[in-house]
Amino acid sequence: MILNAVEMGEGRPLVLLHGLFGQARNFGALQRRLAAGGRRVIALDLPNHGSSPHVPVLDYRFMAQTVAEALAARGITQADVVGHSMGGKTAMMLALTMPQSIARLVIADIAPYAYPPRWTALIEAMRAVPAGASRAEADALLAPVEEDAGVRAFILTSRMPDGSGWRIGLEGIAASMAEIMGWSPPQGASFEGPTLFVTGELSTYVRPENRPAIREIFPAVRFVSIKDAGHWLHAEQPDRFAAVLESFFPAAA
Repeated sequence: MILNAVEMGEGRPLVLLHGLFGQARNFGALQRRLAAGGRRVIALDLPNHGSSPHVPVLDYRFMAQTVAEALAARGITQADVVGHSMGGKTAMMLALTMPQSIARLVIADIAPYAYPPRWTALIEAMRAVPAGASRAEADALLAPVEEDAGVRAFILTSRMPDGSGWRIGLEGIAASMAEIMGWSPPQGASFEGPTLFVTGELSTYVRPENRPAIREIFPAVRFVSIKDAGHWLHAEQPDRFAAVLESFFPAAA
């Protein structure tokens, strides 16, 4: 499977991996800024997201393999990688199963941890949105299960432009939620390369008690918290998040 990609710039390759219900184009402003700094920046649509192929079920080993295949198709044997949320777990799995493919790793607001179910009601509400519903009608159907208007607006970017349905592989995502929320790394695996966990100050996705497990898997890890940011830290504090990346990644060679 070859994933859909949005590519900008020239230089050392840097890969951006989005979270659940996201897509490559969510990184537009960040991608342009990093590319302007002399990097070849590749934002990928993960399987069942954006314009990438749909599959019946997902797990992190499969998604990591698709990322590796997408890079190989572009002649990239090693890259710096940034992953947010589900994309962060995908990046972690890539680092643990194919460590030679990653030079430096940034994980944005997610831990190597099995999270409790959260999105079931939202997925059922998304399934209930009829084809042809207007954006306002779709938003009203999601509102009872997701009170955050910003999250609903983000979810609605995954509808087809004509309102005919969802561009994402919703059924495959629904069938895979236990795997997406879970975490099953290779036993005893670790990634020795430079690693940065970036968290939102207002987020609860990565807790202090997660740090020992993170350090065990990523012994060269550092931690940074972004002030006034929640889980979607790259959207809520884009300048601060971009500055963290620019300071962590070496200048283009």
